[in-house]
Amino acid sequence: MILALLALSLLSAPVQEADTLSASEVSAVSAKPVIRPAETVLLHSETASSGLAEIINRFTSVQVKDYGGAGGLKTINVRSLGSEHVGVFLDGIQIDNAQNMQVDLGRFSTDALEGVALYNGQKSVRLQTAKEYASGAALYLYSGKPSRSGGRLRMRGGSFLTLNPSARLDFNLSGNLSLRTEAEFLSSSGRYRFPWYDTTLVRENGDIRSLRLQAGLYGRQWQLQAYTYGSERGFPGPVLRRAAGFPFSAERQADQDIFVQGSWLRQWNGRYTSALRGKYTNNYTHYDSHPEKNPMAMPYNLHYRQQSGYLSLAQSYMLAPEWSADLSTDLQYNTLDSDTPQFVEPSRLTLTGALSSTLILEKFQAAAHIVYTGAFDHYDNPQVGGWSRENGYRDAWTPSISLSWTPLPWFEASAFAKQSYRLPSFNDLYYTLIGNSGLEPEKATQAGLDLRSEGPFWSLRLSPYLNRVNEKIVAIPTASQFRWSMMNIGIVDITGLDARVQGRWTPGEWKLLLTLRYSLQQARDHSNPDSQFYGNQIPYIPLHSGGAEFRLERGRWSFLWSSSFSGEKWSRTANIPDYYIEAWTLSDAALYFRTERFTAGLRCNNIFNTKYQIVQGYPMPGTNAMLSLEYKW
Repeated sequence: MILALLALSLLSAPVQEADTLSASEVSAVSAKPVIRPAETVLLHSETASSGLAEIINRFTSVQVKDYGGAGGLKTINVRSLGSEHVGVFLDGIQIDNAQNMQVDLGRFSTDALEGVALYNGQKSVRLQTAKEYASGAALYLYSGKPSRSGGRLRMRGGSFLTLNPSARLDFNLSGNLSLRTEAEFLSSSGRYRFPWYDTTLVRENGDIRSLRLQAGLYGRQWQLQAYTYGSERGFPGPVLRRAAGFPFSAERQADQDIFVQGSWLRQWNGRYTSALRGKYTNNYTHYDSHPEKNPMAMPYNLHYRQQSGYLSLAQSYMLAPEWSADLSTDLQYNTLDSDTPQFVEPSRLTLTGALSSTLILEKFQAAAHIVYTGAFDHYDNPQVGGWSRENGYRDAWTPSISLSWTPLPWFEASAFAKQSYRLPSFNDLYYTLIGNSGLEPEKATQAGLDLRSEGPFWSLRLSPYLNRVNEKIVAIPTASQFRWSMMNIGIVDITGLDARVQGRWTPGEWKLLLTLRYSLQQARDHSNPDSQFYGNQIPYIPLHSGGAEFRLERGRWSFLWSSSFSGEKWSRTANIPDYYIEAWTLSDAALYFRTERFTAGLRCNNIFNTKYQIVQGYPMPGTNAMLSLEYKW
């Protein structure tokens, strides 16, 4: 199967070269998706003081797990599928992590982005990577391309002794060549007060220091990006009753992440176009439990290094002006090394191939594809040796279909059905502390309907959906963010409804924007009918959630107010009082003043000082504020 897909990719290569594409033509090759994104945010100065996780958390049907503070892990879950089924793509190339398949959104700054888009099902455009087809849901981060020489300086600071300066320099090197460089530093104590029974405690060991450096070189049909992120942080751990005199946690983690990625697009003749993408990733992690500071902790001083090489070839052929066929082939190799005693040092070779076809008519669009995923795991086990059958080669075929119909200028209906497949991560299978070699791969089946109506002053979206996940892998935090308990639930059935209403008014010099969101998610464990927990809600999924946003502008001033609501939930499939997490409502506000070159803003989060938890045992901050100043030229 692997040889057949590779051979088909090579045999379909062009035999002669035609004229190159202009910048506008390059953009036009990836026409509008068959199904529009569920939600899109264009980032600008007014959103800069919000973190990426805060912005995404306002999307409908999304849960962002947050362990508190600037240094807390932040991951995304869409429609209860789990974060491992959500592909996160930076300029079309996946940000992957074979080590734990958890993309920490806190490591990516809004400073480096110009837009964010979420697709609940399938994007379905030409020249996608096979990874994009394979994802159950997709979050796209767009870094943008500089159009002129200039720069920007930004300083943010506020609660918890947070200091966050950043800088950007853009260079227009020629008519078709531009360079963007960025740097950002973050320092925060992570200390905040929280109530605990009849007293008030201070969150300790939640500090972080991080540095992000990023550069992008952009040509007319190609781009090359380099990224490095280094951090040293504490793990505050869950809040538990412990003996007096001992800290809750003294665990520390240091990270150094580096990746280089590039893409090149070419139209070889009037019908055939190809896109070549590649990436190299090197991630280093050092975890230390510091037992000398906390005698209750297990003595661990561990080092991990993950490396990944990725290559993708996407090819598109126009069968007719409105009909195209695509073949995408991705090859990826991951390794994980560690000095942990008895560590098996796994490696994984993954082939993902996608064959798709797209039809774009004036009022009707359709796309269908089938994805093949095959992965070979190898590890050196000092006790067993070589690879074992149960962790050897695994593969699956996953089809998808997307339809969209626009019978009226103000109304659009779309639907999709698809399957996705996700392998257990290296952590799931092989980590000495948490691994469970008996885990089975997940397979998700999704179906959704999207009804949209838009007028000059309003827009409405209503989206019912059904999902089923077989052998769902659930990660349950233990006494540390670093050590988790992994388990298969079996069968999870998810029934949901997303609703979004937006109104826009421009009376005189005023601009008003009001957005209301609501999400209903029933994510039930249907694994064992004889279990006392059969039919219970799975961990960390609220039945009801939603929010409201209000934006008011006049002249140089703008005011934003947002509220979000999360209903009650449980931290285990056993929906009993011991694992109950209360519902909460948060409100944030921000005020901005801007000129052509200068922007000043003040943002206040959790205005009413709500006491809440997103993950059980991890209390979140109360009222906090952030001041931002920006100058650009």
